[in-house]
Amino acid sequence: MNKYKKTLLIVTALLVVFAGYTLSKSLFISSKQPPPAPTTVELNEDGAVQRFSKALTFKTVSYQDRQKFDFNEFNRFIAFLRDSYPNVHEKLELEFINDYGLVYKWMGANPNEQPIGFTSHYDVVPVLSGTENEWEYDPFSGSVKNKMIWGRGTLDDKIGVIGILEAAEYLLNEGFAPTRDIYFMFGFDEEIGGELGAQAIAETLKQRGIQFDFILDEGGAIVENMVPGVDQPVGVVGISEKGSATATISIKGSGGHSSQPKNRTNIGRIASAISKLEETQFDGNLRGPGNDLFEFVAPEMNFGMKYVFANKFLFKPVIEHILLQKPATAALIRTTIAPTIFQAGEQYNALPEEASAIVNLRLMPGDSLADVKKFIVNTINDAEITVTVTGSEASNVSSIDGPQFKSIQQAARNVYNEAIIAPYLMFAGSDAKHYDMISDNTYRFLPIEITSDDLNRMHGTNEHISIKNYLSAIKFYIEIIKETN
Repeated sequence: MNKYKKTLLIVTALLVVFAGYTLSKSLFISSKQPPPAPTTVELNEDGAVQRFSKALTFKTVSYQDRQKFDFNEFNRFIAFLRDSYPNVHEKLELEFINDYGLVYKWMGANPNEQPIGFTSHYDVVPVLSGTENEWEYDPFSGSVKNKMIWGRGTLDDKIGVIGILEAAEYLLNEGFAPTRDIYFMFGFDEEIGGELGAQAIAETLKQRGIQFDFILDEGGAIVENMVPGVDQPVGVVGISEKGSATATISIKGSGGHSSQPKNRTNIGRIASAISKLEETQFDGNLRGPGNDLFEFVAPEMNFGMKYVFANKFLFKPVIEHILLQKPATAALIRTTIAPTIFQAGEQYNALPEEASAIVNLRLMPGDSLADVKKFIVNTINDAEITVTVTGSEASNVSSIDGPQFKSIQQAARNVYNEAIIAPYLMFAGSDAKHYDMISDNTYRFLPIEITSDDLNRMHGTNEHISIKNYLSAIKFYIEIIKETN
């Protein structure tokens, strides 16, 4: 056998081994989904819908200017909760934090077992001035039309508050008694950061030495067509949320008449700095919660996609390149850069003496505020530009291997039998980050099916939810409480 044939045989043998190895990784990748135990919960549907409809009529609106809060509406909402959920208010302890933060404690049989917590918020964002007439039904009417419930808070996040209390009232009526303490913690200023609500609740409980096994807040949801190669809906559970940083990029210098400009003006230099940041960007890296998402959905993919994700050691650069092509998937694997405000100049024929820009960045777990500032300074590379960075770091990353995440998976599968439940990285902020200080794990999941249109309506016009979706959320909260006790 000549040398050429020997080489060909060796190459062929290596290719066969390689193909066999990579194919076997695809064929034998096992599902991470627990088999569903379909829920048997039967609700008083009309009563549940009526109570939710009424809850939406209270204008518990958060404003950046806290002087604008109408606390009469908040008081009316709290009174409504007392009237609507009598067993909850008779059998659970209720404590007020800063008057409007609500902490319900459901005593368990074993005080030595770590408690669990469920948190939501009952404040809502304002209706944008000028859009009132664009709503099909008044945003605070709680209208029930065409199997839909309409109003501000149907998606964000009175549904969480009412869904949890409906679940508790149902279980109390059934004679259910938890084995461990359960806390329901409802903030009233989440939409403006949660400083007096969730943050104050967490700090109060920390002072008492209370440490939770896990806390569940709003966040991810069940989404159709979310992951290429997966036909089933995917329910994403946030195991971490990105940090949020505000970078101010500014320069001061001589102005002058616009008829005699310097080659590099203050506006030009800030514009150049922004251009450099957008052109450079942070590196994309499929790691952490983003990687975990694909670990959980890969076994459910069609064969072609399964082959790619089962062999990430080979295809990772290709996967990252593809993910970086769309904003939604790029945000999953890198710290993002979004210039949002540009300030300079007052008169058309005068060069401004100052120019500045505001850049919002959402930080990946592992990228710190200090890392962000260093990246900006090095990328801009202009010693006369001042860079300041403020904000919050990314939250802790919660476990996906323990019983906490598995219980959430199981409860969701019991209600949404066909859904694939997977961890992911949450891009937006929530109250959950405040609870990192008192919980071993914080998860973010709103148990409803949601579309891209729903996301636009969440803080926008015509926010609404189907009756079926709302009732399914109640069933999930019943299932998760039972799963963890």
